[in-house]
Amino acid sequence: MVKPVVVRNLHGQVVQELGRQIVGGAIAVGENLPREELLAERMQVSRTALREAMKVLSAKGLIESRQKTGTRVRDTMYWNQLDADVLAWRCASMPTEDFVEKLVEMREVIEPAAAAAAARQRNDEQLARIEVAYEAMAAAADLEAWSEADLAFHEAVLRSTNNELMASLFSVIETALGSYFQLSASIAGNFRYSLPHHKKVLDAIRRRQPEVARKAMQKMVADSRSNIRRNTRKA
Repeated sequence: MVKPVVVRNLHGQVVQELGRQIVGGAIAVGENLPREELLAERMQVSRTALREAMKVLSAKGLIESRQKTGTRVRDTMYWNQLDADVLAWRCASMPTEDFVEKLVEMREVIEPAAAAAAARQRNDEQLARIEVAYEAMAAAADLEAWSEADLAFHEAVLRSTNNELMASLFSVIETALGSYFQLSASIAGNFRYSLPHHKKVLDAIRRRQPEVARKAMQKMVADSRSNIRRNTRKA
């Protein structure tokens, strides 16, 4: 699930409000933002706070400022798509077919390889974390509990690779994966529908069978994609 963004200062609130509008399409790509004094007045903040917010949004690749043309929204190709805030703003506007497809492609690249690596590299403590997450999924009484346990399962697999780069990747994509898992489960007839796939991944990692783990994860991702496509068409 999407974690709530904690905002502790005024310019952070401006970043969140403008960021959501830009990523959600309320302020379109190529569109110019109002002049600084007008925007500050509209958002009821000082021009100093607004400038600080603009620096943050610029660093995320969402906007650019030019002397004669003012501040405008940049093309999406320049956005820092793996920035935690940008991902959260995109996930907040889910489901969109385009974004869901991109999330699936990301999973196809990362997760089968991670499952195979986990089967080779995991230690007993890491295996136990995967097992605990699986048991939590099996015991989940509602969608929220299921989604939380599902995310914990995939985090445990990534961390079991003992590859610090792979493990660090989870913190970057956590928001997107959490939203994806919740979406996939929420539109299925039974949110536990993918539990058998998770069991196959767990068993392969337990038995140290890298290729079996890879194929099981590939099947899980493919099945999730089919589930979303099938139920999206029905909607």
